Amino acid sequence: MAAPTTTPGETPRRRRGPLGWLLRVVRFAALLVVGYLVGCALLLAAYRFVQPPVTTVQVQRWVESWGAPGADVHYAPIEAEAMAPVVRHAAVASEDARFYTHGGFDWEELRQARDAAARRGRPMRGASTITQQTVKNLFLTTHRSYLRKGLEVPLTLLAELILPKERILTLYLNIAEMGPGVFGIEAGARHHYGVSAARLTRNQAARLVAILPAPRSRTPQSMGTTAARIERRVVR
Repeated sequence: MAAPTTTPGETPRRRRGPLGWLLRVVRFAALLVVGYLVGCALLLAAYRFVQPPVTTVQVQRWVESWGAPGADVHYAPIEAEAMAPVVRHAAVASEDARFYTHGGFDWEELRQARDAAARRGRPMRGASTITQQTVKNLFLTTHRSYLRKGLEVPLTLLAELILPKERILTLYLNIAEMGPGVFGIEAGARHHYGVSAARLTRNQAARLVAILPAPRSRTPQSMGTTAARIERRVVR
């Protein structure tokens, strides 16, 4: 069989088999993920000083409600000083009691959730920290998938590395969903109680925090028992 001919100065082309194409796809995917993480890291550095103009969850909700009447997004980020201190205490007491001591992941809470699921024979309940929820709201979506959880891990570590704890908490309270189309404690306070976040009472703050695990189905008015439990934690 005759050897492949080449013109002067031209090297013979390599034949790429399935393995070669697979390596190219893996390399491209790796570069894509690294580029995405670098971009998120730069945004986190900026969010240390400025408020996020928009989040991926807000974009998700906007797309989901495309064309629906009255599907506006209400988002009014504020600085920590404009929030009633009890709001921050309630969020930590309810969502992440070890927020100030862990490095982004609460391994003790994860262990307890796993053990409880094994005893009851049910799927494991969520044990996400405030940092995990912050990066999910900023850069990911609410859809459950292995890809989302995989990206959540390095994003959480980046957030803990780049941002002080108090800034993470401020960002979380500004972007957390508090009703259909309602994002952040300021918009939530005005939507549900007609007051600013600075004027929330302890009970109102506890009720708003109580809806965070399911903000599109819960209302503050129906969370009396949970709010009372949060208030007791805040007092302690």
